Amino acid sequence: MQLIGMLDSPYVRRVAIALHTLGLPFDHLLLSVFRNTDEFSQINPLLKAPTFVCDDGEVLMDSTLILAYIARLVGPDQTLMPHSLADYQSAICLIGLGLNACDKTVQIEYERKRPVDKQYQPWRDRIQTQLIAAYDLLETYTADTANWLVSEQLSQADITVCVAWQFTQFIAADVINRAHYPALSALSQRAEALPAFTATPLEPNWQPSH
Repeated sequence: MQLIGMLDSPYVRRVAIALHTLGLPFDHLLLSVFRNTDEFSQINPLLKAPTFVCDDGEVLMDSTLILAYIARLVGPDQTLMPHSLADYQSAICLIGLGLNACDKTVQIEYERKRPVDKQYQPWRDRIQTQLIAAYDLLETYTADTANWLVSEQLSQADITVCVAWQFTQFIAADVINRAHYPALSALSQRAEALPAFTATPLEPNWQPSH
C-alpha cells in the first residue's frame, strides 16, 4: 500500500496516523500537488491528496473513503470507530466538525493568497465565523470528556479533531486563539505525544501547539 501526499495536509495526515495506529505497513510518498505536479499526475491525474494506492494498484481518493477502506481491511476488531450506535453517532458528528474546521482553514489560507484587490472581506468574515463556530462546538464537547472523545480508547474522532486543531494553529492561529480552547489544547497535547502522531509531523520543524 502506498500513501501519496504531504503531511501539511490534514487530510493526508489523518490517514497516515490511522495507518500507524493500526500497525499497517505502507509506503509514504511525499509529493506535493503543487510542487510535484508531473510526478503526482502520473499516479493520479486528478492531483488529489491524499491518494492511496491499494496492493492491487487501484487508486483511491478522499480521506474519508480511504479510511473506510482501511476499516474494512483490518476488520471490526481493529476499527478506529466505536462499535455502539450512540458512540458511533457521536464520533461521526465530531469528525464532521473536525473536517469542517480543516475545510475552513484551507479556505482562509487560499483567500489570503489572493491579490488584495481580489479579496472579499464579507466572504473572509463568513469563513472565519464558521471556523470559530466549529471549534466552539468542539471545545464544549471536549470539556465534558475525561480522556478521549467518545471512549477510553483513541478513535478516528480524536485523530481528526487533533489533526484539524494543529493544522489550524499552523495556518490560522490569529483566528483561533488556543488560549480560548483549553480542553482542545489538552486533548491535542495527549494525542501529539502518541507514537503514531510523532511519526507523522505536520512539518519537520513544526512544534505542536498545546
